[in-house]
Amino acid sequence: MTYLIEGRDGPWELVVGLEVHAQVISQSKLFSGASASYGGEPNTHVSLVDAGFPGMLPVINRECVAQAVRTGLGLKARVNLESRFDRKNYFYADLPTGYQISQFTHPIIGEGAVEIELADGSTRMIGITRLHLEQDAGKSMHDQDPARSFIDLNRAGVALMEIVSEPDIRTPEEAGAYLRKLRMILRYLGTCDGNMEEGSMRADVNVSVRKAGEPFRTRCEIKNVNSIRYVMQAIEVEAVRQVEIWESGGSVDQETRLFDPVRSETRSLRSKEDAHDYRYFPDPDLLPLVIGEAWVQDLAAHLPELPDAKRQRFQDEYGIPRYDAGVLVAEQATADFYETVARGRDPRLAANWVIGDFFAALNRTGRTIQDSPISAAALGGMLDLITDGTINGKIAKDVFEEMLASGETAAEIVERKGLRQVTDTGAIDAAVQAVLDKNPDKLAEYRSGKDKLFGFFVGQVMKAMAGKGNPALVNEALKKVL
Repeated sequence: MTYLIEGRDGPWELVVGLEVHAQVISQSKLFSGASASYGGEPNTHVSLVDAGFPGMLPVINRECVAQAVRTGLGLKARVNLESRFDRKNYFYADLPTGYQISQFTHPIIGEGAVEIELADGSTRMIGITRLHLEQDAGKSMHDQDPARSFIDLNRAGVALMEIVSEPDIRTPEEAGAYLRKLRMILRYLGTCDGNMEEGSMRADVNVSVRKAGEPFRTRCEIKNVNSIRYVMQAIEVEAVRQVEIWESGGSVDQETRLFDPVRSETRSLRSKEDAHDYRYFPDPDLLPLVIGEAWVQDLAAHLPELPDAKRQRFQDEYGIPRYDAGVLVAEQATADFYETVARGRDPRLAANWVIGDFFAALNRTGRTIQDSPISAAALGGMLDLITDGTINGKIAKDVFEEMLASGETAAEIVERKGLRQVTDTGAIDAAVQAVLDKNPDKLAEYRSGKDKLFGFFVGQVMKAMAGKGNPALVNEALKKVL
């Protein structure tokens, strides 16, 4: 599918590549022992290395390297057993050293791919060019004082993985699907929490347009977009801007731009630097990074089950539809919750309750699975009561709401409120006869050929029994009499 921008001169094709900066989950920073945790008072998670003191030497964090390798394996990418760190030279007030330690010509991870699925069920492969490790900069704060800016170096030196895609993305929807899938993989691997609101995952968006069959035209980079929705909006806005420039006889300048979601526009930030502008050269304080094949294989052997494999297993093992399986594996916590509910029970019934009432309750109450008052074991216990005939589906809805409000188990609620399903055929027969006696006109209509009234009688009997009648037995009793 190609996203076409209609211009005066006909349709234009969209070309997008994404550079995703994902903060590595680790206790300490990439080259120092300072804490890498989010937040904290300004400048409290800073070592002398992070602050750029003269003579301080960086020491590589083994766990950050392992996290990058795990991510590369999860992206089905090539792991380079030898890579190199370079200095990327530029000045920002929040970069004390005047350079960023990054990887340029020799990244730790090479080519890979991510499969995305679109709303219509179609799939596409988006190529990964590379993944390299680098250190983050600090943070400039311009809203603390009317005349001065302040610097917080807590983030300086935190390990980042920059994951660069091929320019394979052709629609805003594909960009959104790619980011969601990438974030899902990172979370499953435990290498990045994917929290875009806290800045632990953000995207630089490279956008260009062209006529069908043309080579690539000049691209612009939209810097540091921190939500999937904004990435999709920024792509649309920037594509329209570029089409207008080309069609008016102008040319698009290669530059870095910012996206303003309030005004729905991109604005120029600076001319786009090329690699030579950063004067990359090998960092003289760091030897080439050499890792062993056996170590990589050991990391691969201990990877968790990833989303695509888990989705297929859910379909095969539990017999649930592909869409349901996709919803359930979207988050590791959701998949684990479902498996606990489904274990030893009807997996389709479990999927229906988790995706339906349980998810709806979480959305309604603003809760997550982690703080839900209904545990997986408790929901499974309620399903057991449905299966063994203690309660029916209608009663289960009421029991579920009570569980949500009180935190009690289903069995406790059923006993306390006397909600056991009526399976006494004598009581059901009596209720059926009472309903028929009360509705002679409807009975006559039914017997004259209005078969659809059967549902009316079922509803009336269930109402008369306060919803406690066993639906199958009620249906059976009505068929016998009618």
